[in-house]
Amino acid sequence: MGWWFGRKAAPADARPFVPAWLNTDSQEEGFARSIEGLTAFVKDVGVFATYVAGDWEIGVLRGSSVQIAGTQVIATRAAAIADPTGGSVIDAQARGALGQVLAALRHHGLIDA
Repeated sequence: MGWWFGRKAAPADARPFVPAWLNTDSQEEGFARSIEGLTAFVKDVGVFATYVAGDWEIGVLRGSSVQIAGTQVIATRAAAIADPTGGSVIDAQARGALGQVLAALRHHGLIDA
């Protein structure tokens, strides 16, 4: 890493530091050491990055629910839903469509597999 590690002269990709205004306890002028859970906006790609387990996670969102205009639209994963089987009237097209909907819900992690 070199003696300059963390200093302004270090290459940007080798600096686990953020602007000092995010941390008033900065030991080095202009930069503060990254701490667990620190989140910053990455302007050039338009996403947030969070410092987790000694590395930056870029673009990963974590939370317990998503709300839009005060209405919860996504929450924790729901229980698995079985594919349609049995019954006295079998509609192959409807079963195929339901199977595709269930596959999409599983793929996006909204229901268990």
